[in-house]
Amino acid sequence: MRKIKDYLMITVKGACMGAADVIPGVSGGTIAFIMGIYDEFVGSIAKIDKEAVRLLFTGHFRDFWKHINGGFLTSLIIGIALSVVTLAGLMQLLLKDYPIQTWSFFFGLIIASSIFILKGIADWKFKDGLLLVCGIALGAVVCTLSPTQTPDALWFIFLSGAIAICAMILPGISGSFILLILGKYEFIMASISECLTNIGALWGSSGADSALFWESTLTLVIFLVGAVTGILGFSKFLHWLLARWHRGTLLILAGFIIGSLVKIWPWNNEEALMQVERAGGLQIGWAIGFALIGFFLVTGIEIAGKRLTKSSEGRR
Repeated sequence: MRKIKDYLMITVKGACMGAADVIPGVSGGTIAFIMGIYDEFVGSIAKIDKEAVRLLFTGHFRDFWKHINGGFLTSLIIGIALSVVTLAGLMQLLLKDYPIQTWSFFFGLIIASSIFILKGIADWKFKDGLLLVCGIALGAVVCTLSPTQTPDALWFIFLSGAIAICAMILPGISGSFILLILGKYEFIMASISECLTNIGALWGSSGADSALFWESTLTLVIFLVGAVTGILGFSKFLHWLLARWHRGTLLILAGFIIGSLVKIWPWNNEEALMQVERAGGLQIGWAIGFALIGFFLVTGIEIAGKRLTKSSEGRR
């Protein structure tokens, strides 16, 4: 039986997952794994099934809550939400004012993520290399063909939420990374920031924009509906895929991540090019430095995860 302090700790762990999910290249699933809640996290999501729906709609609320591990999920979601809301404005500011440094940081994060996925593959065979190359080609093609500006229509926001949420539960690939590929990372971060900035419109505060508040709120609601749809539908397929073709799926994923680096290239956006013009140079030193920071951040997280796993196995 969990106590209040246990649920508070779960909320803190959720906040760590949320912080990871805001940063492309750091997976919330990886953080959940490091913090020892990955199995319970995935298992609780899997419990949101037909039986859960039956219990809910027949009025058996206590049984429903117990079936889905409601206390755990609620505490975790609160932590994730608090972290995402807190960091969204910061990420928008960094992408606008320091694009080269920020994209370089993302670049280093994603390189490290792909390396650690590949390190988990032992006894390489020719077909493994072929799958990796296919993944790289797929990632490069998707990112090359993917327009810089994708539709802001609600159907696409729904689709983005549904796809991005699936990445959140997989160690090694992040939902923010998927949003980058879909061209919706900055848009969603901006929507969160605008919603918070203009929340005063509800009480008629001066300077608050009511229309902007409701527009950004609608965007976020549709995104969340898509996320719920994705985590209940697509995530089951992904877990089935990993259960049956774990090795091949990881290789394709790692290849896709590597191929997608063409989209994360620090000088591959308008803001970065404007910064180059203002600074009068490519700022290669800054780019290398922040890429290394991102690389070593993921490295530290992975090393910590392995040590925690070994210590937990030793206690058994």
